[in-house]
Amino acid sequence: MRILTLGLLLFVISCSNPKPESDANLTDKNYHIVGYVAGWKTVKANRIPAEKLTHLNYAFADVREGLVQNMEGKSERDSLNFLELHKLKTINPDLKILVSIGGWTHSKGFSEAVSTPEGIKNLTKSGIDFLIKYDLDGLDYDWEYPGLPGDNNPYKPEDKENFVAMLKSFREALDSLGSVTGKKYLSTIASGGFRSYLEVNDLAAAQEYLDFINIMAYDFYGAGDAETGHHANLYPNGAKGRSAQTTVEEHIEFGVPSEKLVLGVPFYGKMWKNVSPDKNGLFQSGDFEMGLPYHQIFALSKTSHYVRFWDEKASVPYLYSAKDSAWITYEDPESLSEKMKFIKENKLAGAMFWEMSEDNTRSLLNAVYEGLNPKPNTPTN
Repeated sequence: MRILTLGLLLFVISCSNPKPESDANLTDKNYHIVGYVAGWKTVKANRIPAEKLTHLNYAFADVREGLVQNMEGKSERDSLNFLELHKLKTINPDLKILVSIGGWTHSKGFSEAVSTPEGIKNLTKSGIDFLIKYDLDGLDYDWEYPGLPGDNNPYKPEDKENFVAMLKSFREALDSLGSVTGKKYLSTIASGGFRSYLEVNDLAAAQEYLDFINIMAYDFYGAGDAETGHHANLYPNGAKGRSAQTTVEEHIEFGVPSEKLVLGVPFYGKMWKNVSPDKNGLFQSGDFEMGLPYHQIFALSKTSHYVRFWDEKASVPYLYSAKDSAWITYEDPESLSEKMKFIKENKLAGAMFWEMSEDNTRSLLNAVYEGLNPKPNTPTN
C-alpha cells in the first residue's frame, strides 16, 4: 500500500493539466447537508444520522512544518475515528467524508506554507497523502484567515494570491488522482462570514477551483462584545448590521455563484450575564459568559425562569431569564426552517452546520433535513 501511495503521489504532483469542472457538476439536484464532527470528541458511528447528511467534515488536520499532518500526537486517534466514520457508508453509500484542514486554532502554518511555489507543492503533496491514507472523498480548507490574523496567526498581503495558488494546486492534484482511481474528489473551503474577509481575498478566482464554499454565517456577536446580540440571525437587526442574508449577498457581490454557496448554521449558542430586562435583554449591556451547545439551551428553555422570545425582524429566537439576568442567542427548529426557505429561494447549494455533538436532541438536524427535503404531499381521496 505504501508503494501505491508514493506512486500516486508522484503521478499527482507531476500532472499539470486538470480536467475543468463541468457545469453539470456545479450543482446537484439534491441540496448539500454538510456536518462537521470534532475529532477531539468521542466519535461513534451510531451517534451520527448518516441518512440525513450528504457530506461529513472531520475537524481538524493541522498545517505544521509546511505539511498537512495529524494534530500533534493524535495519529492513532484519527485512525480510529476515520474507521468509525467509514462505517456510515453502509447506511449512506453516497456520503462524502472529508478532512477539514486548519480551523481557528490550527491555521498558524498556512501563510508560511504557501509563501513559495515549492511550499505549495509540498503542502499539496502532504494533503493528498493524508487523503489517500484515510481513504477520503475530499479536502476542506479552513484557513482562518488568509490576509487576516484570526487567532493571532501570521499573515501577509500576499496570502490573497497564494491562497488561490494553493487551491489551484490542490484542484490539479485531486483531479489527477481521480484520473487514476476513477473517483471525483471534492475541494471545499470554510469562508468567513464578514466583509473584510472578502475584501482581502479573491473569492471570484478561488471559487473556480472549489466544488462549493461553506460560509461560516455565525459568531456575529460573541466573547468580544459587551452588548447582547444575535450571533446567527437570518436578517440584519442591530448595530453591527450583520446577518446570514448579508454575508450571502456579499459573497455573490465578490464573485461567487449562488449555486456554490452553502449556508453555515450553528448548533450552539452564547450566553451573557448581568443583562438588564429592557427589551427582554436584547441589545443590552452585559458580560459575555460562555458558549453553550444547543441541547443545554433546549434544557434551559424548558425551565420556568427562561422565556423564549422571537425577533421578527431578524427571524431568530432568544432566551431571557429575569431571575438570572441571563440572555442567550441561539438557533432553534423555527429559525432553521426559515433559513432553509432562504436557501431554496436564493438557489444556494445547501446548508452546513458546526458541530454534530452540539445537539444530541437531533431536532436541529431534523429541521435542516426536513426543510431541504420536504415530505411529498399525501394524496387525498
